[in-house]
Amino acid sequence: MKCKCVLTIAILCIFPFSSATASEGLNTGDTAWIIVATALVMMMTPAGLALFYGGMSRYKNLLNTFAMTIVAYCLTSVIWMIWGYSIAFGPDQAGITGSLANLFMAGIGVDSLSGSIPTYVFALFQMTFACITVALVLGSIVDRMKFSSWIVFTVLWVTFIYCPIAHWVWGGGWMGAMGALDFAGGTVVHINAGVAGLVLSLVLGKRIGYGKESMFPSSIALTALGAALLWFGWFGFNAGSQLAADGVAGSAFLVTNTSAAMGALAWMFAEWLMDKKPTVLGLASGIVAGLVAITPAAGFVNMPASLLIGLCAGLLGFYSVAKLKQKLGYDDSLDAFGVHGMCGVWGALATGLFANPAINEAGRGLFYGNPKQLWIQIISILATAIFTAVGTLVVVYVTRWITGGLRVEEENEIIGLDNSIHGERAFEITLS
Repeated sequence: MKCKCVLTIAILCIFPFSSATASEGLNTGDTAWIIVATALVMMMTPAGLALFYGGMSRYKNLLNTFAMTIVAYCLTSVIWMIWGYSIAFGPDQAGITGSLANLFMAGIGVDSLSGSIPTYVFALFQMTFACITVALVLGSIVDRMKFSSWIVFTVLWVTFIYCPIAHWVWGGGWMGAMGALDFAGGTVVHINAGVAGLVLSLVLGKRIGYGKESMFPSSIALTALGAALLWFGWFGFNAGSQLAADGVAGSAFLVTNTSAAMGALAWMFAEWLMDKKPTVLGLASGIVAGLVAITPAAGFVNMPASLLIGLCAGLLGFYSVAKLKQKLGYDDSLDAFGVHGMCGVWGALATGLFANPAINEAGRGLFYGNPKQLWIQIISILATAIFTAVGTLVVVYVTRWITGGLRVEEENEIIGLDNSIHGERAFEITLS
């Protein structure tokens, strides 16, 4: 018995399991979880989204899609650490933006805390959100934008569009003060990216041959793999947004998976009914639609609500892609607006309907006795959409002025951007 006690004490001395360290307020369990969640969300952009978008692009533009996704991640990573974090989360300036007090991460050290985790970890976690948001915009303009223009657009858009909206909601700005609920990025990420993509696609114009010739995806297999990686990474995206390893994070994890699965099934059955074939692309798209819709609600709703949110997201996403785009006639290459914009709006509204104080005391929706919350959500949706639309239009025209044009030459578009821009090709085609 004495030997067991001595052994137990020795193990505890070598491997302490207490949640606190010498820095008061630091929780090692929370910190470990958010480090893992950050890695999961990081994987979503240069791996998950690159594969998802790359597989849907035409074979002659697959590598260009990869390159634009990866360069967006790299640029935003640098921007965020130099000035982006300070604009989004620096000391509040009239509820509109943060100051530049944390330029180059000034004033932040290894002992600085954000809640119960190191500020460095919090900054990295938030950085991955900025990275994937601008990369999502890419889905609307695949096949036709100059690589140099995309680089300039990314720098300007992250700085002047993403960072202020992130501050409004999460950084102490006016939207958060108003009581808008956005657990992991319905307005900040998905509505923001979807509207920006639509604006950019309208300014660029339609692809050569759009509506007249078939534009087959290069590899549905890559898209399906990308969707699976996005699904996996989204657990860090949503459950990590609690910034703690607790019951709300666990609930967010559960409803995220449920909504994604329900979204995939809804899209599949809608497509099966309308087009007589359940496609793998439809399943993959339905997964993402369900994930998008649950994102703002993940930390506020229960499992039954997530079933309904995913169901409606799958149906709405299918309608937006299969019907609405054709009716309105815009060329959103990979349906960034149809999936992220439209399902992001539904998710934000659903949060105002289903936010359950039994899950999270911070949120109470219409169906739990607070009709005001729905109006707040509507205001947040409209404000985000208007600011993003107008701001993105300005960024687009500034980008055009800087680079001398947004769109690739017609000859290069026909040849394909893999060869004309990068001098590479994704597939070796041999004739026997």
